[in-house]
Amino acid sequence: MAALPPDALEELPGWLLALDRGTVGRARSAVPLHHGAQDPAVLSRIEAAYEAYGLPTVLRLPIETPGFETLTETLRQRGYVPSRPTQVMCADSATVAGNGRPDAVHLSPAPGDDWARVYLGEGFDPVDGQSRVRLLRRAKDAVYASLRLSQALSGGAVGDVAAVGSGCFAEGWMGVHGMRTRPRFRGHGFARQLMAAMAAEAVRRGAEHSFLQVEAENYLARSLYARVGFAPAWIYVYWQRPGADALLK
Repeated sequence: MAALPPDALEELPGWLLALDRGTVGRARSAVPLHHGAQDPAVLSRIEAAYEAYGLPTVLRLPIETPGFETLTETLRQRGYVPSRPTQVMCADSATVAGNGRPDAVHLSPAPGDDWARVYLGEGFDPVDGQSRVRLLRRAKDAVYASLRLSQALSGGAVGDVAAVGSGCFAEGWMGVHGMRTRPRFRGHGFARQLMAAMAAEAVRRGAEHSFLQVEAENYLARSLYARVGFAPAWIYVYWQRPGADALLK
């Protein structure tokens, strides 16, 4: 939640409820604070909180994790279905920092207009982009990474921002979020450089571990992240009723 602060945040015993009217699933779903056994009785309280806020109920739960069987069966009985499996990957920050050229990346404590424009440019959903920029700008302890072209490439001039990302620091970890490379500049290793720069900053701050989240079916991105040191940790899915107006990203 630290990297993508929602409009509102409520807490129930063992749960955080993110309440947001944007498009980002992590900012508009309920998440357990531990992977132990879950009492399905909490579901009614979660539903009441989302209904009071005028949002459909969405839960973000790990799969193949003991302790969630009764809750997921209750969800199925109430008409919820799982969707959008997302892989959580973790890494040693120093390892990631050593797998790129962090000197080619500019880090800023605040996102500039050029950084934000990448999300709103060609090849990306502008509505989702605006929602993500809005949330990422709220992060309290973060760096915003930008990589500008050092030489002209097809479709771009020297100085153009080709790729961006952000790293948020909390609880001794760095979370990597908002990785975007403009479509015409993909394949040049820019994402690797961004992650190396942010991981080097994590090491400087004493955050020894980093994590990120990526759609489980995005094998190209998962392969890239694995090459710089990230390993699979667990997969979560979003549970919601079919037809609910929850645009999960």
